[in-house]
Amino acid sequence: MQVTQASSIAPVSGQYWQWRGQPIYYVRAGDRQPHRPPLLLIHGFGASTFHWRKNVAGLSNDFEVWAIDLLGFGRSAKPNMQYSGDLWRNQIHDFITEVIGQPTVLGGNSLGGYAALSVAAQHPEDAAGLVLFNSAGPFSDAQPAPKKDPIREVFGSFVQSLFQQPWASYLVFQYTRQRSVVRQTLQKVYLDQTAITDDLVDDILRAASDPGAADVFAAVFKTPQGDKVDVLLGQLQCPLLMLWGEHDPWMNARARSVKFRQYYPQLTEHFLNAGHCPHDEVPDQVNDLIGSWVNSIAS
Repeated sequence: MQVTQASSIAPVSGQYWQWRGQPIYYVRAGDRQPHRPPLLLIHGFGASTFHWRKNVAGLSNDFEVWAIDLLGFGRSAKPNMQYSGDLWRNQIHDFITEVIGQPTVLGGNSLGGYAALSVAAQHPEDAAGLVLFNSAGPFSDAQPAPKKDPIREVFGSFVQSLFQQPWASYLVFQYTRQRSVVRQTLQKVYLDQTAITDDLVDDILRAASDPGAADVFAAVFKTPQGDKVDVLLGQLQCPLLMLWGEHDPWMNARARSVKFRQYYPQLTEHFLNAGHCPHDEVPDQVNDLIGSWVNSIAS
């Protein structure tokens, strides 16, 4: 198998699919393979199909590769509504059923990892395999937070209730979508700073300028909590590959790995010299690992 080197790749042009009256953006590259399942890549919070450009290009010589913008992100519609893991699970399930048309290897980063896990666990007919990149989502037996003093407790409740107000979340949104703030956030979660390109920042800012983007940001603070990760792992039936960016400041990859192994010991995993988004920081290594693993489970 030959994998395209993907250090600097332009994104593939995409198209739109109508879902529940809303335009959903997706990209497709590569030809359908008779003995290999297609791949579907799902981005994290604030990202888009652009975040997978290196993986789409690097894997499409040997696989049919799809990437999709979740409702509320990227070039997909951003209606003012309640967003949840169930909503994105249903979107991905319908996309596989209506557009791809066969069981797929689902791959997801962060929030997209939780969505991919939800689909694979609760719609096993969709999933030929599952690849998670620093996947988000809580476990049922998470350690309780340390006790707070009364002042901190009240202040925390105040801030949470404040963000329920449209004007407050709008002001926070206007701050976070500044170019300097976007770049600083990426610098915190990327180990390889050279992977933080102007094109990456531009793509995040472009989506943040769409009508409805502020409403989506505000909806994050109202999102109902979905099924716990351990519950989903208990329902999972397909092979699972975990690719960890070990220097992720947002999660302890080694400790989180222990939790995943506790509930799904048959998984395969690799720890990579990267931050929260290993697929974008070390794409050639990630593409090689995915290609080899998919070929092993398809043979």
